[in-house]
Amino acid sequence: MVSRIFHHSEFSDLTLLLKHKLQQGCILSLCIPTPNEEATIGNLICRLRRALVEAVPILDEILIVDSGSCDRTREEAQAAGAAVFLASEILPELPSVPGKGTNLWKSLFVAKGNLLCFLDGDIQNIHPRFVYGLIGPLLRFPEIDYVKGFYNRPILTDKGPRPIGGGRVTEILIRPLFSIFFPNLSEIVQPLSGEYAAKRSLLENLYFPAGYGVETALLLDIYRKVGIRKIAQVDLGERLHPSPGCPGPRRHGLFHLANFFETSPEAPKLSEKSSSPVLSWRRWLPVA
Repeated sequence: MVSRIFHHSEFSDLTLLLKHKLQQGCILSLCIPTPNEEATIGNLICRLRRALVEAVPILDEILIVDSGSCDRTREEAQAAGAAVFLASEILPELPSVPGKGTNLWKSLFVAKGNLLCFLDGDIQNIHPRFVYGLIGPLLRFPEIDYVKGFYNRPILTDKGPRPIGGGRVTEILIRPLFSIFFPNLSEIVQPLSGEYAAKRSLLENLYFPAGYGVETALLLDIYRKVGIRKIAQVDLGERLHPSPGCPGPRRHGLFHLANFFETSPEAPKLSEKSSSPVLSWRRWLPVA
């Protein structure tokens, strides 16, 4: 059993994609979770809006759900034409648990689409392919429920792009774990990528951990619910982004490892007595 793999260029005919969208009556939402992305968010939204809203109306809305950025992320996004939401103001009656997973989950309550595309806000070489490559399989092949992006990941440093350096946690930790416990998922090239698209009907039946590690938990939950045949992958080319501002590889790996153990009956459970810092992130947000 294998997932289907596509190249973004297979979906570059936007007129054809629009035809499929209109025939199926789909509403497409682009959702971007943001924590302090003022350097990239304005350009990202402007380029995607020009190509995929104004030139060819593939997207029906672009929105960000922000964690409470200390910079001008929200102002830049609004000026570029996105709808801007503060995570703490969505479902304010619930306890505030800041984190990427919270932003992703809360986007379901403000987005209008029945197909949702998610991008991280730090992409420096943004191109419409990051969107049409992900939504294309959902529009062209109704049997697909979830599309995961993968790409070359040079990291931008003060000395210029570093060709190799992205994906350390993926290659050292996550893919080996999948190979042992979930062999079918070992073929997922970049299980931790923040670029993916899915049907709302699937997303509304998933659980989202609040912080880092959400991608691991989502992929495992999706695999259990729909199987590998309803998961597709798309080669998005090259993705440039700055040196990660998230926790370092060790802590980043711990977050994903904690979520892996928490969601895997096959694996031993973490002790509640553990002093690991990841325990503060092990909060689950059920989708209503």
